[in-house]
Amino acid sequence: MKRTTRRRALGGALTLLAVGLLATTTTTAAGAAVRTTSQPAARAVTTCSPRLAGPTRIGHVSGIVHPMSIGCAPSHNSQAANGTPPLLWHGGPVMSTKQTGPLVITPIFWNPAGHSMTFQYKFLITRYLLDVALSSFSNSNVYSVSTEYSGSNGQIRHGIILGLPVNDTAPLPPDGCTVAANDTSAIYADGTGYDACLDDNQVQAEISRVVAARHMPVDLAHIYVLYTPKHVESCILPGSTLTAANNCTINYQPSATYCAYHSIENDGTVYANMPFPIYGSATRFTCSSDARFPTVQTPNGNPDADTEVSPTSHEVNEAMTDPDTVTGWFDSSGFENGDECAYVFGPTQGATGRAFNQTLGFDHWLTQEEFSNQDFSVTGLGCVQGENQVAK
Repeated sequence: MKRTTRRRALGGALTLLAVGLLATTTTTAAGAAVRTTSQPAARAVTTCSPRLAGPTRIGHVSGIVHPMSIGCAPSHNSQAANGTPPLLWHGGPVMSTKQTGPLVITPIFWNPAGHSMTFQYKFLITRYLLDVALSSFSNSNVYSVSTEYSGSNGQIRHGIILGLPVNDTAPLPPDGCTVAANDTSAIYADGTGYDACLDDNQVQAEISRVVAARHMPVDLAHIYVLYTPKHVESCILPGSTLTAANNCTINYQPSATYCAYHSIENDGTVYANMPFPIYGSATRFTCSSDARFPTVQTPNGNPDADTEVSPTSHEVNEAMTDPDTVTGWFDSSGFENGDECAYVFGPTQGATGRAFNQTLGFDHWLTQEEFSNQDFSVTGLGCVQGENQVAK
């Protein structure tokens, strides 16, 4: 396609998506009250702990992106895997095959009254996903690496489509988990903290409500990526965030565990939970590029959206290769393709503070690399920025 024609097509698609982001889905849930409890003073980080401890798989939840300590990780140029590769197939299906058809990624932006998201945040994430879709079948981006993997339903090859974004304004339900008193501030870079908390059952329930209301398909050709708003903590299990086993987003408690994860509902709905990104935090833990760089890198001038595209890539790539979290591709330690290369960015381009490693269409993005069994077999490293970089 000629450049001018592609620019026209891209501009038209972005206009339609902007209209979609302004549309809302109807609401029926009851609003949530803030629940806090008196807890000990904030945990101080006195040593450089590269990664918050915890497994990459907890029950039905998989591909957990653990927070990193700010500035503690090795150089971003490292391309060594985090787990115990190679990835092993466990006998089940994958996504985006000839049998399933193209993978449709539908972002759901849950931003009720009192927990708004900026239009720019939603638009940039949507533009990123559109760029991914328009770059299908290219071998120079991280999504192309997934074509190395096959399942019981064939090889991953069939491309990606962006589903119409959902602007979800449904009120938050009553808290499923308890926000500790010292987590109501000093979580985000601006000094603010949490005022509500969702457990995974509530995340699933909202996705199911939106999917049912819009009569959207549930199968291995669709993933629903739920972006929750700032100031909303989430935990895998309900209850107190003081309980380590409940596994929550970054906080000052023993339960601090994740930045994002993916899973599958009992009815077969493949989904990802994408909490609002945390970086530059007084907790000294981050979900962003300040784990590897001196500061958060913002190739598009929006640290929130520029941070969120990397865990988005992580979870979508993992869902493609291990949609049911049990029978797909992961190594002997349970690491999926995204886990192997979490916070591994490799060589970058761009000005200081605006580093990028992916060029999709006319846009620049910074995302973690993805794991290649083929590259690992040759180099012993395995993290690459596209299938065109795999050592043969």
